[in-house]
Amino acid sequence: MRVVQVIGWGLGLLLGWQGCAAAGSSVRLASDEWPPFVSASLPDNGVSGAYALAVFARLGSVATIDFYPWKRTLEVGMNDSRYAGLLAVWRTPQRETQCHFSTPIGTTSNVLAYLKESPLIASTMRDLRDASIGIVAGYSNGEEFDGLLRRGLLHVQEGVNDETNLRKLLSKRFDAMVIEKRVLRHLLASPRFTRAERERIAFSDNLFHERTVHICFQRTPAGLAQQRAFNEAARDIDLPKFERDYLRRLDTDRPTVN
Repeated sequence: MRVVQVIGWGLGLLLGWQGCAAAGSSVRLASDEWPPFVSASLPDNGVSGAYALAVFARLGSVATIDFYPWKRTLEVGMNDSRYAGLLAVWRTPQRETQCHFSTPIGTTSNVLAYLKESPLIASTMRDLRDASIGIVAGYSNGEEFDGLLRRGLLHVQEGVNDETNLRKLLSKRFDAMVIEKRVLRHLLASPRFTRAERERIAFSDNLFHERTVHICFQRTPAGLAQQRAFNEAARDIDLPKFERDYLRRLDTDRPTVN
């Protein structure tokens, strides 16, 4: 486990705000590594992490994020009394009964990634029924995809994270994989993948809708109070602008995937 405390990089995007540096109560959150949205390796824990920590700073709270594998993140974030909750989480009907969801802290777009030498062309989700699809265990992939999966109409292989699945795709362990577009771009831009590997990957973005991610505050009276305070403090922050500014500062020259 790694513990990372906000140090001010993301707050630099919020020039002119009052009270951002105020010291007050502490808030502890759980997350898995999901760059560029949440990551211990990025300034202020990634774009969604930086946004969330900036909102807490407006409340006079010092927030920290502890990083775990995804399944452990769900367990401690939802149930451990030391934590306020977890991030960054997609909303699902099941999770509505488990969390008090914050206002959005990021926007995401899933894509279907495949190999250029073995393209998987699909115009609807049902076109995936005869394919083997890689997904991350415990991730939601949208109501339509998840519904087909629950009904046994899709064939999937679950991996522990996106990087593992991407390596499996390159090894032709399955036909395609579901992955968030910015996450795919971030992974392929890292030195862990070669230029030759990057050039083998293509994706289609016609099957999935844009979705927001949130903080899942624990479903307790304290969690409800924290959610309400967070949502009120977030009203004055322009999330799309924050995301654009953060990602522009992070890197404007990364390799692209098409």
